[in-house]
Amino acid sequence: MLNFELPYGESTVKVELPEKGFVGEYHPQRQSITDSENALVEKALNHPVGTERVEQLVKPGQKVVIVTSDLTRPCPSDVLLPHVIDRLNKAGVNDEDITIVIALGLHRKMTEDELQKAVGKSIYERIRVLNHDVDNTVYVGTTTRGTRVEFFRPVVEADFRICLGNVEFHYFAGFSGGAKAILPGVASAKTIRQNHSHMMEDGAEAASIYDNPVRMDIEEGVSFLGIDFVLNVVVDEHHRVIDAASGDWIKAHRILAERLEKSGIVPIEEPLDIVIVSAGGYPKDINLYQAQKAIDNCAGVLKPGGRMILFAECPEKYGSKTFKEWITSGKKPAELVEGLKENFVLGGHKAAAISKVVLKTSEIFLVTNKEFAEEKLVGIRCFDNPTEAVKEAFGEKGMNAKYAVFPLGASTLPKIKRGE
Repeated sequence: MLNFELPYGESTVKVELPEKGFVGEYHPQRQSITDSENALVEKALNHPVGTERVEQLVKPGQKVVIVTSDLTRPCPSDVLLPHVIDRLNKAGVNDEDITIVIALGLHRKMTEDELQKAVGKSIYERIRVLNHDVDNTVYVGTTTRGTRVEFFRPVVEADFRICLGNVEFHYFAGFSGGAKAILPGVASAKTIRQNHSHMMEDGAEAASIYDNPVRMDIEEGVSFLGIDFVLNVVVDEHHRVIDAASGDWIKAHRILAERLEKSGIVPIEEPLDIVIVSAGGYPKDINLYQAQKAIDNCAGVLKPGGRMILFAECPEKYGSKTFKEWITSGKKPAELVEGLKENFVLGGHKAAAISKVVLKTSEIFLVTNKEFAEEKLVGIRCFDNPTEAVKEAFGEKGMNAKYAVFPLGASTLPKIKRGE
């Protein structure tokens, strides 16, 4: 037998798998990093792409908003913010003219303790920090795809906008980061719903960016408002910065997206019977709403009728009331997919995405916490014991089943090699 230790919540879980049929354990391809996190961030800020340095762009007396991620994203805001704020201060911008806005999208508001932890104690004590409010928005325009674009008032009314974020694969927007800090990050519920409805169209998939209808709608919507400067990073499984780019909100994001595509896509020789996947631990498995991204990333290398065993602790269970209603509805996967096509519903879109995977492959086995494992989910069979999930999957597919292990499923995009 082979032994593996997979990320699970803020710890790991051990799993024992048969030696026969093992194809490989796949991680994103990391280049050797000699610089510290702070050195990488400073290098990016000293050499922005397509703009001058942030301290050369901003003017004293301007009201500056810095938009950064909430607790469901592994963006190391506490590492990035001191660098940016220090440069703003040196350019003559006072602390009282700076506001940090947490881009919640439709996620829950962060608590005071969570806000302090996210931005760092010293920054929290100096700078005003706000949760984004979907009900306090300003209309800025309508995209050619019909999305009515409304953004959080403090962001719209700022004189200078800076966006922080991490770049990783996103199952229908191509990649996270860049303009996503604004849309959906600080948009109204209506704007988010209309934009996300394009996820059902061709091109709305992971690593697709230049012809992706969701990404194009996002960037058109954000262009009505504009972003003055971005600082985007790529992080490893420990949330440490391993790459960074700053400057123009399109150009800097594209550089990191292209680098991530080269490092994160891993070739697999042939389709597999079973994939063993960890969402990547906290915060990627804080709930099933977030862990779904690992499902979508790794399902493409499964044979029809294959099995996925997903390790995701999900301490916050569903992460969305609407998602819970859909994924516990008792309907068939095909009904959820058709239901979303007929009437796009945010939250329902996650359940439909999972159902699309189930229809193309087969049932998903979720190894999760004991309480959540008692739930009845559409297309998902829950376990609180890894050994039982493994025994069931290999019992159904045979002990000779070909399988691979993906410890960082949300950051890895396996693809079947195409013939030359």
